[in-house]
Amino acid sequence: MSEYSWKIKGGKDLGVSPFCIIGILNVTPDSFYDGRKSLDYEDAVDRGLRMADEGAGIIDVGGESTRPGSRRVSAAEEISRVAPVIKALAGKTGALLSCDTYKGAVAEKALEAGASIINDISAFSMDKGLLSVVRDSGCGYVLMHMQGTPADMQDDPSYEDVESEISLFFERSLGFLEKNGIDPGKVAIDPGIGFGKRLEDNLRILNGIGAFRKFGRPVMVGASRKSFIGKILDGLPAEQRLGASLACAVVSYLRGACIFRVHDVAETARVLRVARAIESASGDLSP
Repeated sequence: MSEYSWKIKGGKDLGVSPFCIIGILNVTPDSFYDGRKSLDYEDAVDRGLRMADEGAGIIDVGGESTRPGSRRVSAAEEISRVAPVIKALAGKTGALLSCDTYKGAVAEKALEAGASIINDISAFSMDKGLLSVVRDSGCGYVLMHMQGTPADMQDDPSYEDVESEISLFFERSLGFLEKNGIDPGKVAIDPGIGFGKRLEDNLRILNGIGAFRKFGRPVMVGASRKSFIGKILDGLPAEQRLGASLACAVVSYLRGACIFRVHDVAETARVLRVARAIESASGDLSP
C-alpha cells in the first residue's frame, strides 16, 4: 500500500496508512441505521468515547441525516446538535473530530468547537459559503461524489461509465479547490457509495476503488450497512448487515482504500488488522 498523509487543521499531518477508521456518530433522529427518536447529548458523547477506545482515529459527528429523501434541517438546529458534542469530545479524547455537514455556518461552529475536518457530501455545491470556511480555517476536507441531492439522488441515477465519470469529477474538483486556495494535501476523496448510485454502480466502485489512487490522495469508503448490501442479501435489514459491511471493508482495503467510515469500529479494526497481516506476510507460514 502507498503511504499517504492528510494535512488537517493546526498543521498536523494525519498518517492514514495502512488504514484509518472513522467512527460515525449521528446526532439525528432519522438516520437510516442509528437514528434515535430522542437525542441524548450524554449518550452521544459516551458513544464517541467508546469508538475512540475501539480504534477510531477520527469521530465524524453529523447533525442532519443525508439518507435518500431525508428532511433538511436549519443551520441553527444542526449547530445545536453537533457543536456541544464536538466540544465535549474535544476535551475528553485524543481522537480527531470531524463534522459531517455541507453548511458553512455549521462548519464554522464545529471547527470552533474542536473539529479538525469537514466531511462534505456536496463538494461545495449546496452552500457556496462553505468554501471560504474550509479555506480560511486550514482544516482537513473530505471531497465526496454525489449525483443529485439527498432529496432526489436515488430517484433515477444513471452512468455510462461510473468509474470514469467519478474520476473526471475528482480531477475537476481537485483542480477547482487548488485554484481557490485549498491545498490538495488537505483533501481526502470519497466516491460516495450509495449517493446517487445504483447497485451495480456501488459494486463497480468498490471493485475498482484502486483506480482513484492515481490522484495521490487517500481514498475513503463509506459502505457501512448501506442499502445496496440489503439488495444483494434479499432485503436484509440494516441491523443485520455487519458481516457484509466488513466484507466491503476488507475488499476495498485490499484494492487500495485506506480510510473507512463505519458504524462498527471495533469489528472493522479487527478485520482490517487481519487483512493487513495477511497482505504483509512473506509467505513463510512455518511455526
